[in-house]
Amino acid sequence: MSDGIRVFAGDCTITAEGDRAHEQRGDVVVVVKPDDTVLVHDRDGYQPVAWLTRPETLAYDGTSTEEFSLTAIDGDSRLRVVANDRYGLARYPASAAGAPVGDCPDCAEALVRADGAVTCLDCEARYGLAAGADVLDDRCEACGLPTMRAERGRAFTLCVDRECESLDGAVKAAFDRAWDCPDCGGDLRVIREGGLLAGCDNYPDCETAFSFPTGIVDGECGCGLPKFSTPSGTRCLDATCERAG
Repeated sequence: MSDGIRVFAGDCTITAEGDRAHEQRGDVVVVVKPDDTVLVHDRDGYQPVAWLTRPETLAYDGTSTEEFSLTAIDGDSRLRVVANDRYGLARYPASAAGAPVGDCPDCAEALVRADGAVTCLDCEARYGLAAGADVLDDRCEACGLPTMRAERGRAFTLCVDRECESLDGAVKAAFDRAWDCPDCGGDLRVIREGGLLAGCDNYPDCETAFSFPTGIVDGECGCGLPKFSTPSGTRCLDATCERAG
């Protein structure tokens, strides 16, 4: 994977093999993205006339001042672009595009929210967001990064940098041992095991565990576990329980 977007303009012959087999020629712009996705655009519309997404291999030759060619292969699909006349070739910086959420305290460049994270467009600092979290206008007093609001039983306002403020730690402080295991009566502990869980303290003798939903505790379910108000409706901590409605 490269660290930028490569753009070529020229009179090209485009040959595709596989499900979309065809040959074309025209004045086009070829875009090679950082994940090696190849897009070939002509003058009309937004749809490329040829493309190959994240190919297994990409052979690229743009070293000559007059020539340009690339061959992308993914399984049985093959895309080859050869320049008959070269107009221009360049490489440009590339980043995720997202909603602006302020400036980076480390380098003063823009921070954006994209792909489930807050990312700096310059220094590439990246802070993964909790599922369903909202990024707020307020700043963390300790480090200057944006804060987020995440619902895990309560609404927690924390720094987007989990090393600065831990969502797991906040949930544990609020709900560790707050509920009893419905199978053995042991304490339900807040643990991280793939995801954030309320798991029985008597493990491995009791393997009961429930995934923490995105939502706010809103009373008690008929089964005795807490009931959550979530974006998709009311549910029990036990996602298989039918008594929370």
